[in-house]
Amino acid sequence: MSSHPVPGQAREAAAPAPAGQAWNRQRLRSNNEWLLLERLRTAGPASRAQLARDTGLSKPTVSSALANLEQAGLAREAGLLAPERGRIAVLYEADPTAGHVLGIDIGRAWLRIAVADLAGEIVARRDVPNRGRTADAVADAVVAAALAAIDEAGLRPADVVHAAIGTPGVWDEPEQRVRYAANLPGWGRRGLFDRLRAGLGTAISVHNDANLAALGEYARGAGVGSRLFVYLLIGTGLGMGVVAGGRLQQGAHGAAGEIGFLPLPGVALAEAVAGGDATGGDRRGMLESAASAESVVRAAERLGLRGAATAKEVFDAARAGDPAALGAVEREAEQLAYAVAVVSSVLDPDLVVLGGGVGHSADLLLGPVERALHALTPLRPRLAPSLLGEEAVLIGALATALRTARPEVFARRSGAAEG
Repeated sequence: MSSHPVPGQAREAAAPAPAGQAWNRQRLRSNNEWLLLERLRTAGPASRAQLARDTGLSKPTVSSALANLEQAGLAREAGLLAPERGRIAVLYEADPTAGHVLGIDIGRAWLRIAVADLAGEIVARRDVPNRGRTADAVADAVVAAALAAIDEAGLRPADVVHAAIGTPGVWDEPEQRVRYAANLPGWGRRGLFDRLRAGLGTAISVHNDANLAALGEYARGAGVGSRLFVYLLIGTGLGMGVVAGGRLQQGAHGAAGEIGFLPLPGVALAEAVAGGDATGGDRRGMLESAASAESVVRAAERLGLRGAATAKEVFDAARAGDPAALGAVEREAEQLAYAVAVVSSVLDPDLVVLGGGVGHSADLLLGPVERALHALTPLRPRLAPSLLGEEAVLIGALATALRTARPEVFARRSGAAEG
């Protein structure tokens, strides 16, 4: 369990309203309540007088709106403010228990699940090895871990408003399935996420894991304050998330950032076509085949290192000074520098963050990547290690779920209170 809050990606400016709803007195009241609730959520507890000053609403309007928010279970008293002069004032806060969300990170090696309240406070957590040999087995393991986390939090599945799921590959919304998730066999099967949705008993949204990691890093990690930053997820596969002005850039079909499909430099077109796979299942001739965790192990073996089964073991050997391991690290750095050079030419980011399993060894990679990058291009964004490590995808998933859940909870509860 963790006590760290996870903020949403963006602040909603106006209360959610049904499509086509005419402007009327009830809509104005709803907007006032949403304005106050967001002020309490983002800036912390406040008195009626403070809220009136901060929002420009009259004190009677604030009092009426707060009463409605309390009745709906969206706000609550948070204590008393005793000024040096004047009357004691009641402080109010957004009630974080008005709803809960799930964040889910599905990787080839691990399944990570967290339950958070509307303040982003993680109230239950499950990290389990991914031992599923079929897509259905993986989906069932996710559901079992999620239900266990919900139960640990003292909640029912119905208390969860939204679940955001991070997965390798690209989510195809019309087809309701994932494409290009080659490292999770069977993961592109139609109906798989219907199975997840039914098992979780709540609304879900599905997102590329690198995109969620980028959002997490922007919210709470190395990307805070960046104008345009790129997150490289280097692990079982190779992915990229791009956040510009606080917003995720997904492309026309959700495939922006699928940098693993870049053709390898120096590979002849005929060779790449002969070895490639139009569905993305076979990555030979593509950058992912030369810059993922498995490629680090293969490179070390070719250079003479024995007994290293994982990229982590190769990097550990490199820290101990093993020449073959150091050579493998240098080769990995050259491939990543190529990726950064391409991205810099297209996007001109101010920051590139190295994350994922291989990114954990940024202490060894950053120097060689910078040297190789300087030899490739005059465009040189700042490079930095991920500050969130393995938590980045999960934090991004929670932030995404919260962005959906907060206005939905408001609409549900305020509508019920009016009724």
